[in-house]
Amino acid sequence: MIAFVSGPVAALAPTTAVIEVGGIGMAVLCTPNTLSRLRIGKEAKLATSLVVREDSLTLYGFVDDDERQVFELLQTASGVGPRLAQAMLAVHSPDALRVAVATGDEKTLTAVPGIGKKGAQKLLLELKDRLGEPVGAHIGRQGIGTAVSASWRDQLHAALIGLGYATREADEAVAAVAPQAEAAVAGGGTPQVGPLLKAALQTLNRTR
Repeated sequence: MIAFVSGPVAALAPTTAVIEVGGIGMAVLCTPNTLSRLRIGKEAKLATSLVVREDSLTLYGFVDDDERQVFELLQTASGVGPRLAQAMLAVHSPDALRVAVATGDEKTLTAVPGIGKKGAQKLLLELKDRLGEPVGAHIGRQGIGTAVSASWRDQLHAALIGLGYATREADEAVAAVAPQAEAAVAGGGTPQVGPLLKAALQTLNRTR
């Protein structure tokens, strides 16, 4: 098992980071939120989980060991593979998933693409008592990139620049998703950089 990879970030793509480890580029699949914290040329350390299939070896990367552990625990539920587990962590933090399971919150789970009402009910039953109690914020999350305290605009802008977009393109993409972020604030929530980055990338792809 590869527990983590550490080294300079060689490249970033919408779903993948390449970390240089001993002269070898390790391609690591990450959520948008994780990618938003990485910068090309900067040192990074990602907790990892290696998924072995007959025709592939896929490395998934996470901001810390807790997120990696939740990724692996989610897959103990029937019907949940690495892609769906990663999608769940792209939409919700580990603690948000713990709270949802502990409180039987179907709505939180159905917010994940690919999970319907029946699927959410099944997951709530199977994951009960498996994810544990919410553990709070992790110091390790602040160690691999942008500070958590930075505004969503700053984080999103920096993530787009890190992916190779020009400043003007990043400015336009941030402006395009601002209504989505403002709607989250109006609803009493906090804008999540991961989903906003996905939306921003879709906007940029349409304009190219």
